[in-house]
Amino acid sequence: MTRTPVSFSRLTMQAIAAFVLIAASVTPAAADPLIVQGSSTFNRQIMEPFQSAIETDAKHALTVIPNRTMLGVAALMEGRAHMAMISAPLKMEVESLRKAMPGLAYEKLQSHIIQRTRIAIGVNKLNQVRKISIDQARQLLTGQITNWSALGGDNQPIRIVLVGGGGGVTSTVEAVILNGTPISGANILYVKTAVQLAQVVEQEPNAIGFGQLLVIKQRGIPEVATERPIEQELALVTFGDPTPAMQAVIDAARRVVGK
Repeated sequence: MTRTPVSFSRLTMQAIAAFVLIAASVTPAAADPLIVQGSSTFNRQIMEPFQSAIETDAKHALTVIPNRTMLGVAALMEGRAHMAMISAPLKMEVESLRKAMPGLAYEKLQSHIIQRTRIAIGVNKLNQVRKISIDQARQLLTGQITNWSALGGDNQPIRIVLVGGGGGVTSTVEAVILNGTPISGANILYVKTAVQLAQVVEQEPNAIGFGQLLVIKQRGIPEVATERPIEQELALVTFGDPTPAMQAVIDAARRVVGK
């Protein structure tokens, strides 16, 4: 299956380009609570279990809007969020956004790491492969390995499942495994959400999915181990130096998650 670039759709890019004239950030005085938008991985890992504790510690309320890493950074640049939640290297997201939103002050973006989490590689329960190397993962994602027999499995074509549209897992996979180059493997299926990825892996015997650790574990999907973890950085992004309210949230998130 021909790879569709992991980016905004043409219509979305045109809409953003038309809407955004200058880079801006919302000031705390403009909205209370603080608006935080972006990565669903960050939301599942940090906001869903810890938002109340973070708000109590920071003494500031939050409105959390989960969608995608890239969409969160776009919202920050548009002035629709005070901070963005990201689960991929900021540099990778900026490179993608420059194509849709050129001419903005991306150099002012600051990433504040809250936690690191592992990406899970899931397979169907009928698949007996439980270990691959990072190099084999690279060959999968570049189309050099296309059959399970090359990994010790059955003689069946491999179906790679990824979240498209600016998802943090996919961006991290490209950054960490492919050194920043785009995924170009054969027989790739891009889905919209981490849950959809899990559903495809559950239903398709030949599927392998690079997904959110919590979702893979919650659904009991078998994991494929690698010799070292493939990690995501979960971070909050600000436009320029964080305000005192933003810094309080950043510090609170680090304290609460680190307990």
